[in-house]
Amino acid sequence: MNDDQQPIRAGIGLKPDHYDQALASVDAGLWFEVHTENYFIGGGQRLEKLRLIGERFPLSFHGVGASLGGPALPDVDHLAKVRQLVDQFQPKFISEHAVWSRMGDHFFADLLPLPCTHEALQRLVDGICCYQDAIGRSILIENPTNYLSLKSEMDEVDFLLEACKRSGCGLLLDVNNLYLSSHNCGIDAHAYIRSLPRELVGEIHVAGYDQDEKFTHRLFIDSHAAAVSQSVWKLLDFALDRLGPKPVLLERDANIPPFEALMEERQHADNIIVKQTRVSHVASV
Repeated sequence: MNDDQQPIRAGIGLKPDHYDQALASVDAGLWFEVHTENYFIGGGQRLEKLRLIGERFPLSFHGVGASLGGPALPDVDHLAKVRQLVDQFQPKFISEHAVWSRMGDHFFADLLPLPCTHEALQRLVDGICCYQDAIGRSILIENPTNYLSLKSEMDEVDFLLEACKRSGCGLLLDVNNLYLSSHNCGIDAHAYIRSLPRELVGEIHVAGYDQDEKFTHRLFIDSHAAAVSQSVWKLLDFALDRLGPKPVLLERDANIPPFEALMEERQHADNIIVKQTRVSHVASV
């Protein structure tokens, strides 16, 4: 991936309640990410606000509904709507999840992980290629959150790297997802990150999680409803140290705090990026 496509700074997920504050921001390094499906509309204030914000700040589109690894290829109407938005706003990055969420006419509310098998790998590659062909752009695929271990024929990191190799896509490393998968299923998060080629990772996500106390083995849930934990911040630091400075996105999709509070938390991510940028510069001298 070409790092000059996106500011090597931290961004935040854009919410309608924060449109005006976003437009008023004077932070030159700020960028915003939106869920693509939230803008499948024909017009109105939401699209107009996004246009105004996109004129001032870089945008990244993050899809949640393509079901790239599902039993059927992504829906053609869905892809046409994505293409329309991409053509209109020209986002710096476009990303989707390496999961499945649709079977026939049934859509699930969750992003369901794929078994790391050769059959599932081919379905995922077909889905990615279909998506990329439809929008005329390469995308990033995001690693899933795992809540239980599935039948596998390869490690998840090898599964995703092979999907990237066959389809020509890049990788969005969600550090929170990886931390939760480590806790819930025993995935070695540090070994996972060490296995990633730095040029393949285009963007990194961080978010907060909740704990489900109903299970004997307490599950961590990818809720995006809390502040980022110290453990995830530490894993982000490790990831940037191994992969080099990358754009980092702070996600918050529930219990959304005021814009100022999000910007304060985003500053923490920005500080880690700046630190690793300095380290990388010193190491290259």
